[in-house]
Amino acid sequence: MDFFKVIQTIESVQHPAIATSLVNLGILQDIDFEGNTVKATFVWPFANIPIREQIINSVAMPLKNMGLDFEYDERIMSEEEKQKFLELEHKYWKGGPAACGA
Repeated sequence: MDFFKVIQTIESVQHPAIATSLVNLGILQDIDFEGNTVKATFVWPFANIPIREQIINSVAMPLKNMGLDFEYDERIMSEEEKQKFLELEHKYWKGGPAACGA
């Protein structure tokens, strides 16, 4: 599988309520590719994100459709990461359900 195609696919996944990518928002980090497995870390601005599964599936499904496995870790953003996320959320908000339950 072409690493660049995989990265392009991942980088194109947008947040459902914020008009920018999960990568740009800092939600999806540490992307790695080992054999047929893509590994990444979801970095959440808050605990108990109501659309957590939706966001994870929005990354996992395109990869599975490419014949790849997807593994991930999760953590909560640092204060600095959260501030950047909130600025981008404000800038690119397009509406819909609360972005991250804040």
